[in-house]
Amino acid sequence: MKSKILIYSVMVLFFIFPHGFASADNNETVPAENIVEERYHSVLEQWKEQGVLDASNFEVSVPSSNSIGSDKQDLLTASESKGYGDSVFYWHNRQSVTYEIQVPKEGLYELSFDYYPLSNKVIPIEGAILVNGKFPYYESRRIVFPVEWKNETDDFEKDRFGNEIIPQQLTVNKWRSAKAEDASGLQPGALKYLLKKGTNVIELSNLRGEMLLGKLTVTSVTTLPSYNEYVKNYEGKQVKDLIINEAETNYTKNSSYIRPFASTDASAVPSNPKTLLLNTLGGDSWATSGQSVNWNVEIEKDGFYQLTFKVQQNKNTGAPVFRKVSIDGQIPFSEVAPYTFEFNKKWSNVTLSDQKGEPFLFYLTKGNHTIGLEADASQIERVVHTTNEVMKEIEALSLSIKKLTGNQTNRARGWKISEYIPDIKDRVERWAVILDEERSYLKSLSDTDNDSSEIVSLQLAVQKLKELSKKPDEIPNRMTELSEGSSSVAQLLGNLLVDLPKQPLLVDRFYLHGDLELPAARINFIEKAWSSVQRFALSFTSGNYTVDNTDDETIEIWVNRPRQYVEQLQNLADRTFTPETGIPVKFSLMPDESKLILSSAANKQPDVALGISNWLPYELSIRGAAVDLHQFKDFEAFSKKFSPGAFLPLMIEDSVYALPETQDFFVQFYRKDIMDAMNFPVPDDWEEVVNILPELQRFGMNYYTPISGAGGFKPFQTTAPYIYQFQGDLYEQDGMRTAIGTEEALKGIQFMAELNTIYSLPLQVPNFYNHFRYATMPIGISNFTTYVQLTSAAPEIAGWWDITPHPGVKQEDGTIERWATGSGQSAMIFKGTKDKEKSWELLKWWMSTETQTEYASSLQTLYGPEYMWNTANLEAFNELPWPEEHKETILEQWEYLQEVPKTPGAYMVERELSNIWNRIVFDGENTRSAVDDSIIAIDREISRKMEEFGYMKNGKVVKPYPIPTIEQVESWAGEENEEN
Repeated sequence: MKSKILIYSVMVLFFIFPHGFASADNNETVPAENIVEERYHSVLEQWKEQGVLDASNFEVSVPSSNSIGSDKQDLLTASESKGYGDSVFYWHNRQSVTYEIQVPKEGLYELSFDYYPLSNKVIPIEGAILVNGKFPYYESRRIVFPVEWKNETDDFEKDRFGNEIIPQQLTVNKWRSAKAEDASGLQPGALKYLLKKGTNVIELSNLRGEMLLGKLTVTSVTTLPSYNEYVKNYEGKQVKDLIINEAETNYTKNSSYIRPFASTDASAVPSNPKTLLLNTLGGDSWATSGQSVNWNVEIEKDGFYQLTFKVQQNKNTGAPVFRKVSIDGQIPFSEVAPYTFEFNKKWSNVTLSDQKGEPFLFYLTKGNHTIGLEADASQIERVVHTTNEVMKEIEALSLSIKKLTGNQTNRARGWKISEYIPDIKDRVERWAVILDEERSYLKSLSDTDNDSSEIVSLQLAVQKLKELSKKPDEIPNRMTELSEGSSSVAQLLGNLLVDLPKQPLLVDRFYLHGDLELPAARINFIEKAWSSVQRFALSFTSGNYTVDNTDDETIEIWVNRPRQYVEQLQNLADRTFTPETGIPVKFSLMPDESKLILSSAANKQPDVALGISNWLPYELSIRGAAVDLHQFKDFEAFSKKFSPGAFLPLMIEDSVYALPETQDFFVQFYRKDIMDAMNFPVPDDWEEVVNILPELQRFGMNYYTPISGAGGFKPFQTTAPYIYQFQGDLYEQDGMRTAIGTEEALKGIQFMAELNTIYSLPLQVPNFYNHFRYATMPIGISNFTTYVQLTSAAPEIAGWWDITPHPGVKQEDGTIERWATGSGQSAMIFKGTKDKEKSWELLKWWMSTETQTEYASSLQTLYGPEYMWNTANLEAFNELPWPEEHKETILEQWEYLQEVPKTPGAYMVERELSNIWNRIVFDGENTRSAVDDSIIAIDREISRKMEEFGYMKNGKVVKPYPIPTIEQVESWAGEENEEN
């Protein structure tokens, strides 16, 4: 009996204190980062401390035909090897290739692979390397095999305004060899692998992409000669020639989105004040460490050449950027691995020279050569590593303080936190010292007097830490300064980690030359002033994508997107739509989507609007300003390309006033490495989510829901899914009252609040993306924005996260209700259009599978992975250059897409649902009571708005307002079949 009482007491205490008891002996949380392998930086230091040395004078190769345990069906013969001349392995679809290697002694070795890329998409080819059954360090979990790209043509085409257009990108298909390197580009050179004496098993497993795999080569660690050693290897004289090479042409690159840029600075060559010429290369598109460009040059004479680049480095204010220099794919000497390009707002000629200013001489023979530059952030790796370590320690201390205080702190309450964490003062002081050392190191990298934003951030962080260390017992009441505020130490360091590795450099041209005077990097003051005057005067007549009057034949489209999106759209229409239909179109940058209602009232609206928020078509249609698309004979057939639930906010009764253009998705993100290491199942429904929370929280981690990411106001996308999943609804079917008081809706609302009140999910999470990266929230529900961030700006965990459908409510028959919203942008036709049929043809062309697929592919190829296009066309989405398994998950979740229908009083329902959550969670109010109070306010406002729009009169229903349903949209297919 006593044991039962004891167990019951422990259970009660567990639910009261889900994170455990606060004590001097138990105040630390297990860091999530310690669950997986240590970083390369730390492991390499450990090996050095253990006396492990770099191997020397060793090289051995193993052909793919000698691999063990591989599927021999994918072993191709020499005749199928695309010119390799030996058997190769077709490496794809999560396969692994295993090699056995014999080495004479224990040491550190480098690995390289021969490969032929088979992918022509922007998704990188990625693998993981295990040595003797284990990942030696975290970076080995992701090895990238670069794909080479080139412009389709260097003879740039022009758009309708005379501006040069960035050409399409093509892959360069050929065999190449690459060493295993850090995918983030932070580690200098190739990664080193510890191999024991004798037999070692090396396994290369496929993460994504496909390629032909040739031999594996294991070599001793590469060491570069010094410049003096390099020069002694060649005999010859310094040439007297001048070879000029324009940077924007005649090159290949390992990222499709390193692109030519139209600089309007008259010092760039060539220049034209009237039009935009693609006259430079790089800038922001060439800022990621590891991105490289190789220019082809023709040399007329053997000899030594100086190498000068005309560059502008004005993005990293006060900070240098770094580039590895290569000749024919090889770094010639250590002094250019990497070379420093100092900050300079103006164009300058940078001749590669030693510290004394003496130019380096590069030996080139007659014939064709390549000159290469590779962005390199290895110089700041130590700062990134240290900052990461300090951030992890700050996070661990913050979690410990929250456990001790119950996360309930206020200025009026004092704490003796140092009694429970005796070394808290020492920790904070140590962080200040460490970060100040890194600040000094960053300062030493640059010759400029101006401090970079990264140095300033470190200075602020150090100052805050010094202030906090003076009164450590006040830290619980100053957590916003340490880890939680927008200007906290943790946030400053987090922002630093995002910006610090960027290495942008804009190149106009480069020179191979002798000891002679080069063309000036900048034009003189008078020339520059005259160019500015010309450009200013011509800006009034250029008409580039501006809103202005069009003729009666031209369909005018306003687009609510950035300029590069509009440029691509106009070029695509000029190339395909107008020639095919004979309909001229003009796309313009929309001045402000919120002004569309006023523009319509003033009869100054366009024919078509694209990229507008999904609430706008409803607001315009209820005021009689939008065309009902349902009137077109082929509308119902065309509507099958979209998710039925996406039409709901675009409808009034059976009329449809816009097409879904883009579509969001809410899916469950999870860290595969963390979940696997902790042996956690990936939850499929809400019950399974709740089941993993205690263990997750024991490790100082938690689960994220979108409601934690919202501020004080919780929009529909954060609240409505719970109601829908519990089979509730927001409105009565006649639209005159809210339905949130039904038992089903109440269950959803109650569970929504209990996730925070009972199950201890965080009330507010400023940035799930960062928490996910740093493993404090290794799992949670988020959307397209997070997907783009993780895909394009989280290289350290690439390949080690995944997505599954939104958790839902399991039904008695075993099915799961996963309903979630998916608000995106929409496309509509205005009532005042010149020609409804032509405008409808334009909309159909734009949202067709072919156009959407081409547009999406062009955006990502030209501008980078962050330019993902989340088209609402389901067929086109299935063709996007995204990972296949991710597309399958998103398409599955879209089967449960249920957007909230619009009604005249919808804003009040949204507001009151937010208020209900706040009253339950913060005020402890009973769910039924909170809902009942809100129902009164909602129904009153709905009645008022229904009176305004003629659906009610004197409190009585004049005509019903039927709420659109998914079943209604799906019935269009039935009607279409009957007509056929």
